[in-house]
Amino acid sequence: MQFDSILFDFDGVLADSEGVHFDCWTAILTPLGISLTWEAYCANCIGITDRAMLEVLARQKDPPHDVEDLWQYYPEKKALFREKAYNNPPIPEATRTLLRELSAYQLAVVSSSGRAEVEPVLERAGVRDCFATIVTGDDVKNRKPHPEPYLLAAERLGVSRPLVVEDSEPGAASGIAAGFPVLRLESPYELPAVLLRRLTASTGKADRVD
Repeated sequence: MQFDSILFDFDGVLADSEGVHFDCWTAILTPLGISLTWEAYCANCIGITDRAMLEVLARQKDPPHDVEDLWQYYPEKKALFREKAYNNPPIPEATRTLLRELSAYQLAVVSSSGRAEVEPVLERAGVRDCFATIVTGDDVKNRKPHPEPYLLAAERLGVSRPLVVEDSEPGAASGIAAGFPVLRLESPYELPAVLLRRLTASTGKADRVD
C-alpha cells in the first residue's frame, strides 16, 4: 500500500460540526452585540483556534472588543457544543460505516479542537475504537497550520506513510508542512467516496473489510 495510515481532521471531515459550532457561537455572541453570519464564519473562522476566531471578531467592532472579555464566555460555548453534539452526534452514518471498513490502515484524529469536544462525540457515534490515537489542541504547543499536530500523530502511530484528510487551508498547510500528502474535502458528506477513490488509485483496489 502507498499509505500505512490515515490521519483525519475532525470538524468538517469526520463530523458535520461547523454548523453546530456556528449555532453555539451565535447563541453566545448575539447577546454581547456581536453579529456573526454564516458567510463570515465560513470565510474567517474555520480551521483556526477559537481564541484566534474571537480575536478576529473583536477587531470588527469600533471600538474593538477586549478579547479577554469575550474569552470568559468560552467555557459556556464549549459546554453548549458538548450538549448539542453529544445528543445528536454530527458524524454521517456513511462515515461511521467507512471507518469500520478501514482496518488495513492505522487511523488517527488530528484536531485543533479540545479533547472534550472531540472524544465524547466519537464515543457517542460508536467509532472511538476505530482510532489508535487522537491528537487535539490540548496535546500540542503549536496548533495547525504548524506541522506539530500531524507529526505527533504519526509518531504515536509509528507510521511513515500517512495520508492526511482535511477541509481547511490551515489544516492542509499543517499536513503539507509535516511532509505528508493531503486529501482535501469540500464537505464531510463526500468523505467516503473521495477517500475510497484515492485509496483505490494508490493501490489498484480499496483495502476494505466488508
